[in-house]
Amino acid sequence: MVATRTITFKLNGAAVTADVKPHHNVVEMLQTQFGLTGARESCGQGLCGCCSVIVNGRAVSGCLYLASFLDGSEVQTVESLDTPTKLSPVQEAFIEASAFQCGYCTPGFIMMVTQLLDEHPDPTEDQIKHYLTGNLCRCATYPEVMDAVKIAAKKRKAGATA
Repeated sequence: MVATRTITFKLNGAAVTADVKPHHNVVEMLQTQFGLTGARESCGQGLCGCCSVIVNGRAVSGCLYLASFLDGSEVQTVESLDTPTKLSPVQEAFIEASAFQCGYCTPGFIMMVTQLLDEHPDPTEDQIKHYLTGNLCRCATYPEVMDAVKIAAKKRKAGATA
């Protein structure tokens, strides 16, 4: 018998609790206990970025990060970025730039771009490449993703001055 532990944390701005076993990862917990499917396990090795979520302001691989480590933390998933009537500037930019094909990796890219723009509102090409180096797209939409980052930076800048 494996002991279950109750953890408390903020998920997309709301205080929540979850019952987790020692081997549960963040993706498994988000999907089974909260119905959030944006973070997706693909490689299971932290190499593709499909499972990216933000924990205390830093992107983590949800497939490797144990759910029990979330106790007392703040977690942001792709589901928190939009409202019922408006997408985030990063989400809008991905659509405008056609920066996806199958869409499987898109939530992970969007989370990393969000963190990038939070830290570097006007990123250089090298900063963009550095931040996205851990995200893989099997459809090879990399040029479009680069365009989307630049569009998103302009959108966020315009929104900040409006």
